[in-house]
Amino acid sequence: MDNGASSYRRFLAGDESGIVEIIRDYKDGLILYLNGYTKNIHIAEELMEETFVKLVVKKPHYSEKFSFKTWLYTIGRNAAIDWLRQGSRSVSVPFEDMEEYLADIDDLERSYIKEEQKIALRRAMRRLKEEYGQALYLSYFENLSNAEIARIMHKSKRQVENLIYRGKQSLKSELEKEGFVYEEL
Repeated sequence: MDNGASSYRRFLAGDESGIVEIIRDYKDGLILYLNGYTKNIHIAEELMEETFVKLVVKKPHYSEKFSFKTWLYTIGRNAAIDWLRQGSRSVSVPFEDMEEYLADIDDLERSYIKEEQKIALRRAMRRLKEEYGQALYLSYFENLSNAEIARIMHKSKRQVENLIYRGKQSLKSELEKEGFVYEEL
């Protein structure tokens, strides 16, 4: 059973600690995933908050047809797409705040991805085609199955398999440019 699903059921039954557990367990990964859409960590944080507000206020039905994480990330993805549709693609950051902005991204990554190899891998993934990066991130950092990734990205399972394969090839090439070879590829 998915721990997030049981926490959500408890929250719906009136136990406020359920939503606290969900936020604690999923916020960092959701921010990093949404940052792939927004290219702005601050906007990604706002969209993460919006996702959790939707859970608290609207209390959408969770059918358990998919894992809780897949369902939650789909809600977050939809919020990101809505944000992009509103024409908010380019967000300007004042030059004075740029150093702080970049420091925020690095701090979040370091707290979430503790090993140096994974940090180098994440940086290389940023240079990949967006769909490749998303599929690889969901597969390797969030440990989602191809079926769950297909559900989140609105792709077929076969398309996800192709994205992951091509993404791995592109990632390997990017890492080799830096003189780094990631053994698990």
